[in-house]
Amino acid sequence: MSKLAVFGGEAVRTAPFPSWPVFDESEEKSLLEVLHSGQWWRYTMGEATEAIANTGTLRSTVAEFQEQFAQAHNARFGIACATGMAALQVALRALGVDRGDEVIVPAYTFIATATAPLAIGATPVFCDIDYDTFNLSPESFEKAITPATRAVIPVHFAGVAADMEGIMAVARKHNIMVLEDAAHAHGARWNGRGCGSIGDAGAFSFQFSKNMTAGEGGIITTNNLAVAELCESYIWVGRKAGRPWYEHHRMGWNFRLTEFQGALLLEQLKRLARQTITRRENSLYLSRQLSQIPGIRPLHITDYAAEFAVHIYIFRFLAETFGISRGDFVTALNAEGIPCLTGYSFPLYRNPLFQSGEIAHDYSRYSELCPNSERACKEAVWLEHRMFLGTRQDMDDIVSAVAKVYAARHSFESHRTELASTSF
Repeated sequence: MSKLAVFGGEAVRTAPFPSWPVFDESEEKSLLEVLHSGQWWRYTMGEATEAIANTGTLRSTVAEFQEQFAQAHNARFGIACATGMAALQVALRALGVDRGDEVIVPAYTFIATATAPLAIGATPVFCDIDYDTFNLSPESFEKAITPATRAVIPVHFAGVAADMEGIMAVARKHNIMVLEDAAHAHGARWNGRGCGSIGDAGAFSFQFSKNMTAGEGGIITTNNLAVAELCESYIWVGRKAGRPWYEHHRMGWNFRLTEFQGALLLEQLKRLARQTITRRENSLYLSRQLSQIPGIRPLHITDYAAEFAVHIYIFRFLAETFGISRGDFVTALNAEGIPCLTGYSFPLYRNPLFQSGEIAHDYSRYSELCPNSERACKEAVWLEHRMFLGTRQDMDDIVSAVAKVYAARHSFESHRTELASTSF
């Protein structure tokens, strides 16, 4: 049995995994073109909708990107904006969410899913996830509905499509708007349809860690012209396409994307399909191998989510079956040259923001209502998407490291016993 690296043995892997972001001279060329054009910012509103379609007007890089990204995800319109959270916030407003409304969100996700409703005066209401997929549970969603519920934000968590058939059925039954949080789901599909095109609107992020990035940025996708026009207006400080520059029709924000970011994202989009397939194939192989190790349970991929993206690769770590704590496992795996982390320490409702009493809603009751979210925070182990842009050998190294830790699991107790016997 090989000695674990955490106890002074030789690590399974010393070579780095692929780095992120991926870029080359294409990004450099596109950025320089924008630089030398002097057009770093666009002055033309209406590029995301039919307002200027087929006019022959010279398109900005942002306009080209909006159109191409929307088409790639089966959406009629794409409205680029400053951040992923801005995309959520603007889309909610365009879908009619207002002060005093409730928006249902999963308890296991990044905090922006819940703070976007807060930013416009609405109240986030948490529901549980499905234990096998870590995506929003339609059953828990329906139980959380009240007369004040205006919208739901299902998250395609880790890049795997949520149960949109079940979610849409509940939403339509109760006349609730559906905003897909697709921040992890660039290139992912649900039953062959691009994530972000199934509900009333979708929101993507281009923050540095995402599968497409311009350092920061976001985009709203929708098939509804009225929603697209409202989103543009909100992003352009309440302006209206075709009206005077200093005429404002509603309260909005300066949430536009720059031409530099548009140029970067156009090049990133060209790589997306190929990168998504590479990540997916590597993750499927890894899941088959890891499933053979006791205590390691990769998340379930349903038929409707077969064309998934990999933003985070997640497996459940069952400490009692494996034989050591998750903390010891993660420490050991990192020492073997496999970077990993445990993700969220607790569900969203246990963040200090929701415990401070500043928000007029009872968040203390959710621990009992969201048992799967609580369990996910205790069992999840995350691997970054960049690791899946490599080779089959990279995946084999991950498997070898996990198997090595399992084989040497009893050494943790032996090591602690040895330390205790030598302590004063």
